[in-house]
Amino acid sequence: MTVMGVSKFERFFRAAASLDVDKNDLKRYGDFVNAKLYDLLVVGQASAKAHGKDTVEPWDLPITKGLQESIHRFRQLDEEVELKPILEQLATHPPLDRTPTQEAEERYPEIIGGLSLALAETFRIMYPDVKNPQTSHWEGVTAVFDRLL
Repeated sequence: MTVMGVSKFERFFRAAASLDVDKNDLKRYGDFVNAKLYDLLVVGQASAKAHGKDTVEPWDLPITKGLQESIHRFRQLDEEVELKPILEQLATHPPLDRTPTQEAEERYPEIIGGLSLALAETFRIMYPDVKNPQTSHWEGVTAVFDRLL
């Protein structure tokens, strides 16, 4: 990620949850969003397959009410932070049995944005006094998402 991307990433977490993250947190963050996007795509692929479709449509992705609300809040916050162009670079996935449609792929940056906002807010909920998350904090928050998504 470019220096400009790192500063936007840092600014996003400060604005979203008053967290001070740094470039060392980028790998953890990248791993998190890649894993969660993949998890959503795997379930979306199963839905498409169950309905006899060859492609994964946006409505096949299991976007919960809470994630949808996070996506909406991300859109508002992103007007200030402008992270979406960077998220477009992160929005990749390995090959799947069912190919996502272009419309589904176009939603990835906002889905990742919603996941990112939910991640930041979860840090604040689980560790209200933490300003700079450490490995143990990342592991705790990631474990929650692993059980819910």
